[in-house]
Amino acid sequence: MCLIILAWQAHPDYPLIVAANRDEFYARPTRSAHFWPDHPQILAGRDLQAGGTWLGVNRAGHLAAVTNVRNPADNLPRPRSRGELPSEFLCGDGDIDRALQDIGARHDQYNGFNLLLANRTQLAYTSNRGTTAPALDAGVYGLSNATLDTPWPKVRTAKNEMLDILTRDWQELSARQADLFQLLADERHAAAEELPDTGVGLEQERQLSPRFISSNEYGTRASTVVIVHRSGRLHFSEREFKRESLVGRQQHQLQLRD
Repeated sequence: MCLIILAWQAHPDYPLIVAANRDEFYARPTRSAHFWPDHPQILAGRDLQAGGTWLGVNRAGHLAAVTNVRNPADNLPRPRSRGELPSEFLCGDGDIDRALQDIGARHDQYNGFNLLLANRTQLAYTSNRGTTAPALDAGVYGLSNATLDTPWPKVRTAKNEMLDILTRDWQELSARQADLFQLLADERHAAAEELPDTGVGLEQERQLSPRFISSNEYGTRASTVVIVHRSGRLHFSEREFKRESLVGRQQHQLQLRD
């Protein structure tokens, strides 16, 4: 399960601000964020089992991120990995409309997914278990393992926290990065009456309800913050975890191509 909180054209100096947690089984092989040798324009972590990614950017300033749709009854063998969806977009020219058309033609080849795509002028959302919004308006959006802005407790509260962070002094960028990582680090469980019913049972719904998840076999593996300044400077920061322990940090800055 995952969480993505994204501010799009909601700050005068920073048109794109993303805070995201990737949740996965600890045993699934993964490489931390890096420039891919086979696609050197991509900066992203990599799933070493299927070869794709969950969130990444490229040197042109395009961003792509995917989450799964939580529904155990709908989890069937499919020929394609959802992680290829962000990878494909980041390898391309950033034409979101064409990417949405291509993905729409093969929706049924994937288990349930949510996909966010952004270039320098457009933010889009699509899902094979929901609708497509090819051009989202300016604002703050939240995505977990239901459709965009489904008001699960962690999505609702994290969006409110992002709105508050946007009002702070962004001259101290490192302080705002710290705020965003703090947003992602919240381990509080939702109250039982607030939990969704996605078919996994009440106890597992509770275990999956924090923004930051930790259990014996499954939890938050990476927290990622992406901030793009209107000048074209992109800041990419990532923290890696295993069972709550911080095991790595990545920090990259890019001057985006026009």
